[in-house]
Amino acid sequence: MQYITGVHALNLPCSLLTCGDWHASALRWQDIACKDSDHSMFGDYGIECGKKIPGHSGTYAAANHIRALLDLLEAGNYSAAQGMNRDFICNSDYTEEVFDKVSLMKGLPNWVEIDSFMGREYFVKWLDYKKRARL
Repeated sequence: MQYITGVHALNLPCSLLTCGDWHASALRWQDIACKDSDHSMFGDYGIECGKKIPGHSGTYAAANHIRALLDLLEAGNYSAAQGMNRDFICNSDYTEEVFDKVSLMKGLPNWVEIDSFMGREYFVKWLDYKKRARL
């Protein structure tokens, strides 16, 4: 399934109790970042249908805020994901879910960078999780 992800998806409302981003007016909505869920390790996880996109008619499938951030990490776009914990998710109820999904990326070539990013975002919580999960 084709879906909108990345910074564009962070600027759309989703069903989660997360903050997302708030710079929608600064984005180029004619150049939307899309991916195919069939070619992703996360499959259809976190993809919501029926989203309205600024400047476009109809509705689209889009990543929720957590999925959009996972896609950014997988792609190595750490600068766009910076603030993941406190600015975009801003709800500790999702921390374990985020950690479980991020841990699936352990086999990726950029795992060292993802691990380092998670340490900066979640500090001791990430270290404790890694110890429990034996990552």
